[in-house]
Amino acid sequence: MLTLSSLSKSFGEKTLFDNVSLQINEGDRIAIVGPNGAGKTTLFSVLMGTLEPDQGQVQMQKNRTIGYLPQETADVPDESVLELAVNIHPEIPALRRMLSADHEGANEEHPQDSGSAYARYEELGGHLLEVKAKKILKGLGFKESDFDRSLQTLSGGWIMRTHLARLLVMEPDLLMLDEPTNHLDLHSVLWFQQYLMNYPGAMLFISHDREFLNRLAQWTVELRGGHLTRFRGNYDDYVRLKEEALEQQRSAYRNQQREIEKLESFVNRFRAKATKASQAQSKLKQLEKMERLDAPEEEKSHFKFQFPQPKRSGQRVIRLEDIHHSYGDLTVYQGVEFSADRGQRTVLVGPNGAGKSTLLKLLANVLPVQKGIRELGHEVEVGYFSQQRIEVLQPERTLVEEALDTKQAITEQHARTVLGSFLFRGDDVFKKVKVLSGGEKSRLALIKLLLNPPNLLLMDEPTTHLDMAGIEALINALRQFTGTLIFISHDVHFIRSIAEHVVHVEHGALRHYHGKYDYYLSKRAEEEARLNAAANDGASTGSGSSTGNNAASAGKTISSKERRRIEAEERNRRSALIRKHQAKVDEIEKEIAGLEERQNLLTEELEKPETYQNGPRIVEINQELKLISDTLESHWKEWETAQEALETSKNA
Repeated sequence: MLTLSSLSKSFGEKTLFDNVSLQINEGDRIAIVGPNGAGKTTLFSVLMGTLEPDQGQVQMQKNRTIGYLPQETADVPDESVLELAVNIHPEIPALRRMLSADHEGANEEHPQDSGSAYARYEELGGHLLEVKAKKILKGLGFKESDFDRSLQTLSGGWIMRTHLARLLVMEPDLLMLDEPTNHLDLHSVLWFQQYLMNYPGAMLFISHDREFLNRLAQWTVELRGGHLTRFRGNYDDYVRLKEEALEQQRSAYRNQQREIEKLESFVNRFRAKATKASQAQSKLKQLEKMERLDAPEEEKSHFKFQFPQPKRSGQRVIRLEDIHHSYGDLTVYQGVEFSADRGQRTVLVGPNGAGKSTLLKLLANVLPVQKGIRELGHEVEVGYFSQQRIEVLQPERTLVEEALDTKQAITEQHARTVLGSFLFRGDDVFKKVKVLSGGEKSRLALIKLLLNPPNLLLMDEPTTHLDMAGIEALINALRQFTGTLIFISHDVHFIRSIAEHVVHVEHGALRHYHGKYDYYLSKRAEEEARLNAAANDGASTGSGSSTGNNAASAGKTISSKERRRIEAEERNRRSALIRKHQAKVDEIEKEIAGLEERQNLLTEELEKPETYQNGPRIVEINQELKLISDTLESHWKEWETAQEALETSKNA
């Protein structure tokens, strides 16, 4: 379908690819991987014809179509969301306008024009395109009320989603996608992955989302050092096969080096001896004719640095009680409650617009509480990461100066190591902040946060703008982190690597899953089956046994309204038991907080030099500290029992 023959492209002295070739056939699903700056996006530009190669050619089979989604920017025509999604043929916009005018009675004098316009519109796909476009737009997170919105009122991320929807409606023979999940939330990513698994055409895509690559790639092509290397399978297969090939190269190189050493040793020992001179000369010729193997290029490890750790907080880190929040007439939360304990690693999941980012901002106090209580635990320091953090950067500083501007004492070498792990390498660290792109500033803000971490870390999509090595560096840093973490991410690999607790946010309600992401998925599947069974039972009761088959059918197509009703009943059933156990937990935690506060005050008093001038007071302090320590130990045992009962009731 598409053939790349002997392509080369350089910018100045930097060669991105040199004499590379690649064949893309019908139905191929090929992932392009490689380090940041290797030239993946440039390769796409050459394939699309927007950039000329230095040599070589690109040949496309006749009557084949290509659809391309760029990484960051796309046109913003004066159209609505739905109009852009269905305008996949040059004639469609004019035909839609003509049919719209006819519907309003403006074309009554020329009904034949309307008839031919309608016929042509249907020939091009017509109303089937609209049905398909609406389905795809909903899958990508749009609401029906968004369909008529002008593109010019949308943010960049939503504009990219609309262009992605248009490509899926178009169904080109070859779909080329450059980081397509960057602008999607988790719910949309999962829908998009599933949709692409049934895509009829070929796909060529770049992504730093490991799960996305594993689900979709049948071939993985690495662009590194100017060369393309093709591996059969998905990303995990590529990693395994590459390591196997690298081990073979290491073995061959070691064997050759041993052989060279043996031959050179023989020549050096016997070349001067008459009896062995001819043999030595033969060995020397053997050495000269030998084709020397290059030492295998080993990838550098990105995980040898240690991040500083925050001070220890109290057990209950943060609590929201009876929180109400609205944006004008739009109510997001009514009486929601949330809490997190020390060391907990929680991911917020749920459909777009459910309120995940709002909840994170309420926890961070970026959004003030309109009604309810936000309460921080003992010694809690909050850090919030979002795009807005770039405002704390100093534009005239260099990157390394910004990294060194931290309460923690770190060396310049350590700062440069961390910067390199997050894609700032070599002389990049001496660039000024003011020349960085938005994504680069975001990465720098992330580095500063990790170099001086708070003990409550709130992060909204922290993997955006990171390549796979950067994501692994972040995973490694957060695994070391001893504080409390609450985050939002659309990267399933990142979620699986970090989260130990999942909170599903939807319809203003929070549903806690006390386990990792796969546990959450299995519980959601069980709940889905239970909801469908409840709908089946309701239909059977209302219609009698003779309509059992209809009831089963109705269960499969349960409405959103009915689902919300059943979910509400489920929540109400659990709430009484949860409130009872929560009250007990809160009571114990309140007592623990008071004891910990008293313990800190006594410890501070004991650390003062003047205290040691009063012998009886020292005895009193130590006795009270011993009593507090014993009481705390007893209270923690009670708390563990109460917390276990609470979690059991939440998972019931």
